[in-house]
Amino acid sequence: MENRINYQRELDRLLEQLEREGKTPSLLLHSCCAPCSSYVLEYLSRYFLITLLYYNPNISPEEEYRRRAAEQQRLIAALPAAHPISFVEGEYQPERFYAAAQGLEQEPEGGERCFRCYALRLREAALAARERSLDFFTTTLSISPLKNAQKLNQIGLEIAAEVGVRYLCGDFKKKNGYKRSIELSAQYGLYRQDYCGCVFSQRKNP
Repeated sequence: MENRINYQRELDRLLEQLEREGKTPSLLLHSCCAPCSSYVLEYLSRYFLITLLYYNPNISPEEEYRRRAAEQQRLIAALPAAHPISFVEGEYQPERFYAAAQGLEQEPEGGERCFRCYALRLREAALAARERSLDFFTTTLSISPLKNAQKLNQIGLEIAAEVGVRYLCGDFKKKNGYKRSIELSAQYGLYRQDYCGCVFSQRKNP
């Protein structure tokens, strides 16, 4: 049986420690879209100085990518936050996603193809964090009930060891995080797409 780790509990412990010590570390937060980031930003901006990285070469078509990037910036400008949030947009590199997905085109959603996509985006986040000398990196992806939080955290920790930047473990769907993201999306009138982003997830939801 798989040994499942409660990553949200680990995050709770770290946040309690930061509060006791009066520290506000820096965090590179990878985001897939504004709706998924809404609760995560509201939650983590109390504890971290956040640089949000929008890097999603999986998203197709490019018009969808640009729409989500603009919506992400709109949310950051409108969302009250305990500490300022800065925005960085990565390059749109769909060829990197297709290279990672090669040979796995027929895999079901949530399988190995998705795991490679997680790793592609998390590695870019880790490298961006190292380049900026930030303390942690993480991703909003675990807020989705359709994303494998155990795998996300495992990949994040492996990349952290490779790159030399701490990975912030968590499972943002917990503590009603996903529910809160829906509420915030409605409050700010955010565009909520009906597929993850890649052509394969779109194929599942024509």
